Amino acid sequence: MQHFSYLSATEQEQIFYKKPMEFYKGLEKEMLAYALGATLYMPGTRIQIAHDILSGKYLKGKYEGLTSMVFCLEDSISDDEVEIAELNIVTQVQEVHMAILSGFFKLTNLPLIFIRIRNPEQMLQLISQLGEAAQLISGFVFPKFTHLNGEAYLKTLLQLNEHYSLKLYGMPIFESPEIIYIETRAETLIAIKALLDQYYDLILNVRIGATDFSGLFGIRRSSDTTIYDIAVIRDCITDIINVFARSEREYVISGPVWEYFHGTKRILKPQIRQTPFQQAFGRSGLELRSEIISRFEDGLIHEVLLDKTNGIVGKTIIHPSHIQTVQSLNVVTFEEYIDAKSIMDSAQSFNGVIKSDFSNKMNEVKPHYNWARKTMMKSNIYGVFHEQQSFIELLSRKQEEYVFI
Repeated sequence: MQHFSYLSATEQEQIFYKKPMEFYKGLEKEMLAYALGATLYMPGTRIQIAHDILSGKYLKGKYEGLTSMVFCLEDSISDDEVEIAELNIVTQVQEVHMAILSGFFKLTNLPLIFIRIRNPEQMLQLISQLGEAAQLISGFVFPKFTHLNGEAYLKTLLQLNEHYSLKLYGMPIFESPEIIYIETRAETLIAIKALLDQYYDLILNVRIGATDFSGLFGIRRSSDTTIYDIAVIRDCITDIINVFARSEREYVISGPVWEYFHGTKRILKPQIRQTPFQQAFGRSGLELRSEIISRFEDGLIHEVLLDKTNGIVGKTIIHPSHIQTVQSLNVVTFEEYIDAKSIMDSAQSFNGVIKSDFSNKMNEVKPHYNWARKTMMKSNIYGVFHEQQSFIELLSRKQEEYVFI
């Protein structure tokens, strides 16, 4: 796989100073954790799963730019649909596996596939039923994960890897009351961190279930606001970052889901300025901005930028129209890349303060080193824009209108 593989060679040359690298399921964990990008959730009852993966232009999938997906057996389906959904996932994945064995579909075009389960026993059952097709699975998503229920998930995951010689990862979701309620939050997060540290090599990233958190308080953000505008959620995210993003043993944290894919009536002003769009494409740039605003994706753009500011990488999505926006905003800017490279290069022999090549900031080698290291990893995965290019150039490509049910 490769982010933005749908671009022509000419388009890639025009947009990227450094092109995104190709990556695959077997890539080292530290790099793979950054590669998920926009992770599309779909209910396990969806009978078009194989079709979605195997169709599309040049057999690269129906959804342009998709690099990771989750088949959900938990909240997206009702309790009486579980067995049907389990059978459906097994059938769909085996169909994809047969398409790869027959040469109809290239394994290198397959998105990273995860399954969101309800309990550890479900993992054992699914892997057993999948047979050889289990090698297409990248891992499992663990809902409502805490230190109390988490060890059973992780022990089972380790058992599956050892028994079937697989490389399956776990992605716990933080969404339970113990994590957001202030009287238990610190103790719970520290206990979860201690547990995950024991299975560090199995944890690809941690995810934040902001919808479940909001539900505990009867809150739902509007399409005009970001998750960071909800004070109680913002405070919890802050503490999750505090515990899990420390440089001594950090975990990649993925951004909460953006719930909207079309707007109704707008209350607040649009959250993106006219000037960058006009400078990039003139009048057509303003038309692009209007289209984004009409879909209420300016709120999504704002939230992803806040994710990035807080060190969060990638995002859960529930509609394929969000893929392009999330991926584009994760591309490293030319200025970020040059600063990061300068810091990394200087660290070999110097650990003081150096002037930015752009003469607009000071780069301190010691405190900025960890930021630079992460930025260089992201530059490999998502690429680096040319100096005068930005995410607007990627959003300007006409995206198909997806009907996703």
